[in-house]
Amino acid sequence: MRSPRGLAAIAGLALTFAVPAIPAAASPAPAATPPEALAARAADQAASSGADRLAKGTGEAFVRTGVTPGGGGLYFASYRRTYHGLPVVGGDAVVVADGAGRVRGTEAAETAPITVGTKATLSAAQATKIAAAKVSTVDKTDAPKLVVLAGNAPKLAYEVVVSGHQGATPTRLHVFVDSATGAVLDTRDDIRTFAGPARAAAPVAATAAGTGNSYYAGTVSIDTSGSGSSYSMTDPGRRGIACGREGGSIFTKSTNTWGNGSGTDLETGCVDALYSVQTEWKMLGEWLGRTGIDGAGGGFRASVGLNDVNAYWDGSSTHFGHSQDNRRQATPMDVVGHEFGHAIFQTTPGGAGSGNENGGLNESTGDIFGALTEFYANNPKDTPDFSVGEGVNLVGQGPIRYMDNPSKVGDPNCYSSAIPNTEVHAAAGPQNHWFYLLSQGSAASPTCNNSTVTGIGIQKAGKIFYNGLLKKTSSWNHRAARKATLEAAIALFPGSCAEFTATKAAWDAVSVAAVSGEPTCSGQPPAGNDYSLTLSPTSASVQPGQTATTTVTTRITSGNAQTVQLLATGLPEGAKATFSPASVQSGGSATLTITTSATTPEGTSQVTVTGDGTDADHTAQFSLTVGTGTPPTGCDGIAEWDAAKAYVPDDVVGHNGHKWTSLWYSTGAEPGAPTSWAVWSDAGAC
Repeated sequence: MRSPRGLAAIAGLALTFAVPAIPAAASPAPAATPPEALAARAADQAASSGADRLAKGTGEAFVRTGVTPGGGGLYFASYRRTYHGLPVVGGDAVVVADGAGRVRGTEAAETAPITVGTKATLSAAQATKIAAAKVSTVDKTDAPKLVVLAGNAPKLAYEVVVSGHQGATPTRLHVFVDSATGAVLDTRDDIRTFAGPARAAAPVAATAAGTGNSYYAGTVSIDTSGSGSSYSMTDPGRRGIACGREGGSIFTKSTNTWGNGSGTDLETGCVDALYSVQTEWKMLGEWLGRTGIDGAGGGFRASVGLNDVNAYWDGSSTHFGHSQDNRRQATPMDVVGHEFGHAIFQTTPGGAGSGNENGGLNESTGDIFGALTEFYANNPKDTPDFSVGEGVNLVGQGPIRYMDNPSKVGDPNCYSSAIPNTEVHAAAGPQNHWFYLLSQGSAASPTCNNSTVTGIGIQKAGKIFYNGLLKKTSSWNHRAARKATLEAAIALFPGSCAEFTATKAAWDAVSVAAVSGEPTCSGQPPAGNDYSLTLSPTSASVQPGQTATTTVTTRITSGNAQTVQLLATGLPEGAKATFSPASVQSGGSATLTITTSATTPEGTSQVTVTGDGTDADHTAQFSLTVGTGTPPTGCDGIAEWDAAKAYVPDDVVGHNGHKWTSLWYSTGAEPGAPTSWAVWSDAGAC
């Protein structure tokens, strides 16, 4: 383990979790610099200097792969480690910074110092043969690439991706082969199934609001593409979202009415899948401030008709099978939300990770996002609950998992030293149980320490869970999740210890022990000085180049007045925010004006308005929609950029009508985005 350095010698910010701060630059940045850019600049400086947990050895560097806005005015910058230009698998890191350009914390996957050679003695062909032997039926092997596999004993290895089947189960297996000995050092599978092995058998068109006759949710409205007598189950406003047959094309027809409500009808299955993922997308934006499934305004295709009693995420798309009695498609909202939850886990910092404990947290993440989507939808036919898969009744035994009491189906309620060796779907139990207790409390759920936990509601619980997830690294485990969510509770709910106390009590109640360096809550605001912050209106729609305004109102809720500085983050590219006045005494009001430019991309952004008070901070969300369509995508003859694909230097893609050349290794770094300036070179319009 590397010894931390850097931040310890720098004065800390006045946060309850006492994380030190790094100034973005020696001199103040221009006032017009967007908060996200200030945060990215500060994070880059911390990564470059090797501060705190970002210590690095000779030949190592950090390359920023994205910046995700979180709650409380914070931004989460993710980094990939390299060693003499080679990707370091398991060497990733996260830097948390605020919109004023101050570093609030760092996290890094654990690895010993790297001192390996960079020349392989084993040939790529030999590595491919060794990797292919790990899969029973091989459909395809990708070209091997040299990487450094981090960990307790870093090794130079070939990473070979082998696609095929293990028996009847599909696989996209990343096999890491020692470049000197040919030993298989590790394997990681992109495929994430809904059910564990013990429980399962075998150009943008016009916007159109379609009518869907779903099996699980009744008659619903779904967003489709087309007009006149030509329609497609392709979402016109959510990039990448579409539904079709397994191994086939997207569903199309001459009318905009879809499905017949039958459990055996595949078009009906796609109605449920589209309705669910579109609902999940809305929930992510309105409840959590995340833009799209991938966090960058994109999503992924769904396919129905999988010939299996299961559903899975394969790293770039979702696939849904059927119940064991073959009467229903596996597309209820919690199953769809679960599979796209795997996509969220993969596209937050640290990626999909590896190992059973990390895998259990991944499975639990799917269950949590499924529950959040159900509660957001509040559909009267598919009422929200914390049972997983009860609607599809996959193998005729009811729900696959219970979040309130995982032991109902034999999964552990409590964390123990056995979890790292527990099958991943069962290993989801402790975090599922934690989330239920945090959300609903312990009145109807047992605790591992016989304690009483007071719930804070599912929306608050979701915010804390998601903002903790933004500090994830590839070595993510339950203790890291505990620390990150405690820090998130303080950042999201300053001036209140109730949320922090509940988060801590819920972890204690599932036997995840306290972590060294975890925060404490001091009961701010001091002397009981507090205020509320609200917006009116809370949303606006404008065309590129137009402005939107909202009134920011503060009211004293306890104690005395305090000075409140106002800040807006999460603005779309090219937009600027101004407050008049820039600060108020609590009890006063200000006007926020958001001015877009002619080049501001169309779409909806969740703008976070932060009140930075002397004694307390508060936030409010403003939904800004620019335009009514989406920007052009791709170029003729050039592959369109794919948010789920791993790119290497000199790859060429089309995106938003421009040709882009990759400068570095990246996944999910969108060409043209402010956070990807070092990853892609713009070759101009095409």
